[in-house]
Amino acid sequence: MLHHGLLALRVCLLLLFVAGLTARTEVFAPPTNGHELSECLRSLGFPGADNVPGSIASTSEDRTVPGQASCTTACALLRSLLRNATFLPTSPEFQQQQSSYWSNQQAETQPACRVLPGSPKEVAITYLVTATFGCKFAVKGGGHASFGGASSIQNGITIDLQRLKITSVNADSTVTQVGTGNRWIDVYQYLTPKNLSVVGGRVSDIGWHLILLWTVVLANGRITNVNVNTNPDLYWALRGGGNNFGIVTRLDLETFPQGQMLGGVNIYPITANASLFAAYQQFVADQPSDPDAALILAFAFFQGSWLVSNNYEYAKPIRDPPIFRDFFAIPTLTSTERITNLTDLTAELTAYNPSGFRETYITATFKNNAEIQRQILDIFLEEMDPVKGLAGAVPALVMQPISKNVIALFSKNGGNALGLADTEGPLILVNLAFAWSDAADDARVYSATQRVIERSVTAAKKLGVDHEYIYQNYAAKGQDVFAGYGETNRQRLIKISEKYDPKGVFQKLQPGYFKLGRF
Repeated sequence: MLHHGLLALRVCLLLLFVAGLTARTEVFAPPTNGHELSECLRSLGFPGADNVPGSIASTSEDRTVPGQASCTTACALLRSLLRNATFLPTSPEFQQQQSSYWSNQQAETQPACRVLPGSPKEVAITYLVTATFGCKFAVKGGGHASFGGASSIQNGITIDLQRLKITSVNADSTVTQVGTGNRWIDVYQYLTPKNLSVVGGRVSDIGWHLILLWTVVLANGRITNVNVNTNPDLYWALRGGGNNFGIVTRLDLETFPQGQMLGGVNIYPITANASLFAAYQQFVADQPSDPDAALILAFAFFQGSWLVSNNYEYAKPIRDPPIFRDFFAIPTLTSTERITNLTDLTAELTAYNPSGFRETYITATFKNNAEIQRQILDIFLEEMDPVKGLAGAVPALVMQPISKNVIALFSKNGGNALGLADTEGPLILVNLAFAWSDAADDARVYSATQRVIERSVTAAKKLGVDHEYIYQNYAAKGQDVFAGYGETNRQRLIKISEKYDPKGVFQKLQPGYFKLGRF
C-alpha cells in the first residue's frame, strides 16, 4: 500500500507495484493544485504542509502558462509558510536586497516578493509554491549579470540564495562543498588559510568551474545530487546549460594545494598596444607549457584617458617567471606586482568592478591572432569615441585566453555542452564591458557595443580567425548562446530538458538569462 505522503502521483515520486516488484518511475512535473502541493511539502518533511489551502486549483492542464494565479497570493502563502524568509516590497529588508545587485538594471526590476531560503528544502518549498501558482520567478546567486531580468523578475518572485553559505572541505582536502549563496571571495577566504584553492571567478562575486557534484532542486521539487555516475546526462547538461534544468543549491568543487603566488595589475599607456598584442599572442601560444600562468588584457577609458591593464597571476611565489618576460619588458605607468595570495588578488580585481552603475556585457570568441586583436581595438576605439564622455561612462575591451590545455580539461568527467575541442584552440574570449550612469543613454550604449562586436566578427571572418562560441557569462541579452555550442549539443540539451522538465517550467516560468529555445 502506498504511503500517504506519496499520494500526489504526478508530483513527487510515483511508485508502481507490479507483480510484487517495485518499479520506480519519476514524474518531473510540479504540483497543479493545493492538495498536490500539500503532499509535496509533506514528502519534504515540512510541518507547514497542512496550512496550504486546498482551494488552489489549476484553471488549465498546462500550469506553466503565466498569469493563472496571482503572484501576490503566492507571496502571501510563502509569507505564512516561510515568514522569516519572505519579504514584501514594503519591508526595509526587501529594499536592501534589491540594492545587492551589481547592475542598476537588475536592481530596478521589482518582484512581488523576495524569498531568501535558508536550506535546499526551503528552496524546494519556495519553488513548489511558485510553480503551483503559475507565477514567474527568478533565481539570484551572486547577482552579477548585467541585464535586467537575468536574476530578477518584474512582479514575480525572486528566489535569493544568499543564505546558502555552507563551505567545507573533505578529510583529504580534495573536495570543497560550497553553497550557491557564497561569492568567490567567501570561498577563497575560507580556503586560503588552509593553503588550498578551487578554480572559480576572476572577480570575487562570480563564476563556478570544475564541479564534481551539483545539488539541484528539480522541476518536481525533488532535491537530488547530480554527478557523472548518478545522472550523467543531467551532469553533462549542467556544465554549460545555464538555468534550464533546476535550481542549484550546492556545488562540490575539485580542490588543490595553493600557497603564496605572484600577481598584480600592470597599467600601460594605450600607445603600448602593438607590443602588448605581440606579447599576448606569444603568451597564449605558450601557455600550455606553463599552466601556472594566467593573464587578462583590458583596454579601458578611465578618468579621461585610454589605458591598458594586464592582470596576471602565477600560481607559485616566483618573481620573474619566463612566460611573462615579454610583458615585463614593456614599460608600465604603474604596477601592483607582488607575492600574495588568491584572496588578495581577487579583492583587487573586485575593486575594478564596483556596483551601482548601469552595465552591459557583449562577447565574441576569436582564434589567437595579433592582427585581429589590433583590428578589434581599432574598431572599439572608433565606436566608443562618441559615447566615452557619457555620464559615468567606463567602456572596457577585455581579452582573455582559452588555451588548448584549458579546452582539453572540458572533456574531463564526460565532457560538457560547450562544443569546444582542443584542436580548435587556442582561442581569445573578448568581452566588451560598459558601465554608465544615466538610463537615458541606454540605447546609445547598447547600439555602440553591438556594432563593435558585429564589425569585429566581420573582420575576423575575412581573416579566417572567427569562432562561433559565445561565453554565457559575458553574453548580451539578445545573443544566441546555445547556437554557439553547435546544433548537435543544443538538441542534446533540449532532450535532457524535456526529460527532467517536461512541462518546461524552467523555460516558461523562469524567463531570465538564456533559454534553449524549446518553446
